[in-house]
Amino acid sequence: MNILILGSGGREHALAWKIRQSPLCEQLFVAPGNAGTSDVATNLPLNIHDFVAVAKYCLEMNIDMLVVGPEEPLVKGIRDYFATQHPNIVVVGPDKNGAQLEGSKDFSKQFMFRNGIPTAKSFTVTENNLQKGIKYMQNMATPIVLKADGLAAGKGVLICETHGEAESSLHEMITEKQFGEASQTVVIEEFLHGIELSVFVLADGKGGYCILPEAKDYKRIGEGDTGLNTGGMGAVSPVPFADAAFMQKVDERIIKPTIKGILSEGMDYRGFVFIGLMNVDREPLVIEYNCRLGDPETEVVLPRIQNDLVELFLQMHKGELSKTTIQTDPKFCTTVMMVSGGYPGNYEKGKPMCGLNQVNDVLAFHAGTAMAGGEVVTNGGRVLALSAFGETIQDAVGKSLLAADLVGYDGNYFRRDIGQDLI
Repeated sequence: MNILILGSGGREHALAWKIRQSPLCEQLFVAPGNAGTSDVATNLPLNIHDFVAVAKYCLEMNIDMLVVGPEEPLVKGIRDYFATQHPNIVVVGPDKNGAQLEGSKDFSKQFMFRNGIPTAKSFTVTENNLQKGIKYMQNMATPIVLKADGLAAGKGVLICETHGEAESSLHEMITEKQFGEASQTVVIEEFLHGIELSVFVLADGKGGYCILPEAKDYKRIGEGDTGLNTGGMGAVSPVPFADAAFMQKVDERIIKPTIKGILSEGMDYRGFVFIGLMNVDREPLVIEYNCRLGDPETEVVLPRIQNDLVELFLQMHKGELSKTTIQTDPKFCTTVMMVSGGYPGNYEKGKPMCGLNQVNDVLAFHAGTAMAGGEVVTNGGRVLALSAFGETIQDAVGKSLLAADLVGYDGNYFRRDIGQDLI
């Protein structure tokens, strides 16, 4: 099969690395890709939001399978476009209706309420009912969570420590359009006290699904989970507290009703369901849905999956996942994300990187890199995810950190405490 992956981050490099291992994969392309994906695939300078251009290339190169990495093309309806114009191409990712689970926080909350899925209490606000929203918050315990309804590049969630901060932040989000169109609608949500984890499901649109390895990621820039939120500074899989009893609760109370709701509401959902959970006193509650794999969780989840990923995608396409068993490496896999100086604020690109050829005992997934003048340079805030296996979290993280110490570029930064809260 000829396969095209859309995206340019660490998730897409990990997908390319895994797909390349399949004997079913003949030619592999990534658009636009990065310096790392060019080692396992052919990079293409395609605009992934131009569906006509993507489809034209697919026809010219006889692409059989399209794997959509990031959420925006899915929210904009790339599956719908291909289903209508090029139905013979296998697309990994849900239709526009299903992608609303990520594209609209309000839609996803109402989906949870309709389908009896445990989640935090919430109230949805627009400019028309702003005062009702303020009154609702006055009766809430602090901190209070405010979520921009639409896609906001991972920056649309605020945790407000006081009622005053929550009220001023709500005004800023809605009336001053802090996050543009994404915050025309805001979901006010109660704060859940617990520990987060991410559960990944591959759904086939017919009611069949596979539960993939779970992971825990680390969002804050600073050690001890301090400072600003980022796209993710590292991840661990498996998650020690997600034992068989906990995961049975997740399956029965969350995954099964989610899949049932997807079917009953007519979504063509053939792709990944990312379920962000909070473990509250051993009870799982849903924080959010995403319609694709997480990043950097992908960089620890895919290495642990021993199945042929292309074969899984074909079973997904045929509606046969109910017959499938996921084989998983029992060892721990951890990733440490190297980032640019100044991230998640302003940072410079184009910093030459050294030491990549010295990294031998880890999987180096490129997140924000490019080739310039024959050398690898930084090209994003998150630059490199260094994933390693170990019998314990300490062993795996130790290998990731050793690799991070070998790689250099001006201003590089990474957290040294990934996974320490799970030990």
